[in-house]
Order: sequence, then C-alpha cells, then structure tokens
Amino acid sequence: MNSTDALPLHPGYWCECWTQSPATGGRPAVVAGFPFRAATASEAIRWIRGVARTVALSLDPDAVEGALSWIRSGYVDDIEALSRNQPCAVDISYADTRIRWTVQPAVFLPMVEQVIA
Repeated sequence: MNSTDALPLHPGYWCECWTQSPATGGRPAVVAGFPFRAATASEAIRWIRGVARTVALSLDPDAVEGALSWIRSGYVDDIEALSRNQPCAVDISYADTRIRWTVQPAVFLPMVEQVIA
C-alpha cells in the first residue's frame, strides 16, 4: 500500500453501555468492557435487546414493564432512526440507578493489521 492509496472505510454503528448511580458519583460512566461495533442497525439493536432483556428480568415487576415494552416492539423506531443516520438511546432506570445504551452511526477505519496484510 503506498501513500496515495485510500484506506477503505466501513460504515457501521458504535454501541456503548453507560451507567449512572451513586456508585459512579452520580456521573455517567462507561460500563466495564469495551464498546460494541455493529455492521447494521438491526445488529446494533439486537445487541441492546439481548443485554436489556437480561437486565430487565432482574428488576421488580413494576420496573420491568417499560423495558419489556421496548424489547418487544419499541425497538423498531430505533432501527428506523439509525437507518436515517440518527443516533438512539435506550434507558432502564430502577431506584437510583440508570443504565443507558447508546448507538450512533459511525465510519470505521480498518485495523492496521488488515491494511498491511
């Protein structure tokens, strides 16, 4: 690859999970682990739905209904928004803790190892 070759760009979606609670000093903090890169809007939302379902099932029945409503059908609006290059966010709150999943359209550069190979 010489200096005039353009690196191939890969459109996709950058996904993160944040939490905000007294344990984080009341400020949002990225949850342990690394952000998730999705190739499609549906893949990004599928990731959130899977993790949110796990979290929602540990909540009491009153708190779980809003989360399950989004997991069952509310996610469709977010796929449509992402398809229009608009970011989206999904929140689950319980007591003094809020968990937020965010997804935004992004353009990714290839990994250096992929370019050299």
